[in-house]
Amino acid sequence: MATKQDYYEVLGVTRNAAGDEIKSAYRKMAIKYHPDKNPDDPTAEDKFKEAAEAYEVLSNADKRARYDRFGHQGMGGNGGGAPNMEDIFSQFGDIFGGGGGFEGFFGGRQGGRRVRKGSNLRIKLKLDLEEVANGVEKKIKVKRYVACQPCSGTGAKNGTDLKTCATCQGSGQSKRVVNTMLGQMVSSSTCPTCNGEGKTITTTCDVCKGEGRQLHEEVIPINIPAGVANDMQLSMNGKGNYPERGGVPGDLLIQIEEEPHEFLKRDGNNIMFEQYISFVDAALGANLEVPTIEGKVKIKVDPGTQPGKILRLRGKGIKDLNGYGRGDQLLHLNVWTPKSVSGEERELLEKLRDSQNFVPHPGKNEKGFFEKVKEYFQ
Repeated sequence: MATKQDYYEVLGVTRNAAGDEIKSAYRKMAIKYHPDKNPDDPTAEDKFKEAAEAYEVLSNADKRARYDRFGHQGMGGNGGGAPNMEDIFSQFGDIFGGGGGFEGFFGGRQGGRRVRKGSNLRIKLKLDLEEVANGVEKKIKVKRYVACQPCSGTGAKNGTDLKTCATCQGSGQSKRVVNTMLGQMVSSSTCPTCNGEGKTITTTCDVCKGEGRQLHEEVIPINIPAGVANDMQLSMNGKGNYPERGGVPGDLLIQIEEEPHEFLKRDGNNIMFEQYISFVDAALGANLEVPTIEGKVKIKVDPGTQPGKILRLRGKGIKDLNGYGRGDQLLHLNVWTPKSVSGEERELLEKLRDSQNFVPHPGKNEKGFFEKVKEYFQ
């Protein structure tokens, strides 16, 4: 699989480019690589789609923030290809002005007919820390509008009781000549009679009553990549609602909800855990079991361990969303001091109070709190 080019590089803008700059850059790219303007260049359509995909992400504040943080893999684990030509014309044509899209500027694709896109569906998906760390396939049940089978999504009885619109002669567009910065061009707008469909229904479908769609419940498998974060939004192309009387379905948008773990806490790709040890274990050393996202593992506490020491379990954290390895698990050792002691315990401790080994005398090599914090964040 070829590596995708950075969206900012595709549009030729910097990473801190403003919205107007991104819009202007996309407009230039779309005009330059429009397939109808480059009939002898087989690569033009791919570049045209690539520019539309980049603009679709960078023109949306939420998607742009997610892309800046997680790259291409953060834009959805299902699909992720460039939008098709119909989607581009229906979604992005408005940035060229003229009120009806820019397909009319180059002679009109698909007969100039505007392709409708259905509404998106949004769901929330709860994941535990183990699923976040390693990735998981989830199967969810959703209700969405799909094309009516008896009329093939047309809304007409048997899918055939249709006639060509007398107003637009089947084009779905009414056209007019406008003056633009590029010169005199033909601008298209949606036909008011057929609403851009090019046809009108003579007899409506008995099943969908002319709507062209039906509510349907289905189970959809979703592949969640490892390393997703709370509130991240993934998308599945074409798994949203089918529009009335034909077009392309919307998308299914999945918002991640990361459930807190009973013991472990996430910090980026690392896992944090507070391990309490007794005064005796700190002084004499011990072998302990600690929880990780992969189950319990044994660790060794060295004799003379000081409170606040951090142990690192390499590779026991969360897989990076962009595939750059895996985080670690950091164990913060805290020495537990009992709040009350028995008479016998007090006697034992009093005997140790004046022992030279129990009088604090940190050496020069002993790292203080601020040094440990500084070392951790380096």
